Amino acid sequence: MVVDLQVPTIRDPNGIHGAIRDELDEELYTAPPDKPLTLASYCSDVDKTAYVEPIAVGDPLIEMPLFPNPDHYVNVPLVETYQTAWQHLPERWRAVIEPH
Repeated sequence: MVVDLQVPTIRDPNGIHGAIRDELDEELYTAPPDKPLTLASYCSDVDKTAYVEPIAVGDPLIEMPLFPNPDHYVNVPLVETYQTAWQHLPERWRAVIEPH
């Protein structure tokens, strides 16, 4: 799974998912201009499958599937995961990240 919430750059004009697709020599991915950020989950078996959700700043983060193997997946609650990580982040690092 890739949660790409960074603005695309010259090195990856279609985000990390686009760069992954380019490396796999698969169909090229072009991020929609109004949704340049990407949530993507990958399942690899005989066939490779990507579940892609283009998003923009301000869009809600949805649950995304994570594939421990090709026959099973678990939904990852991204919002709850980030909130839990933030709650357990030392205050020192919160001060660095959060603008005052």
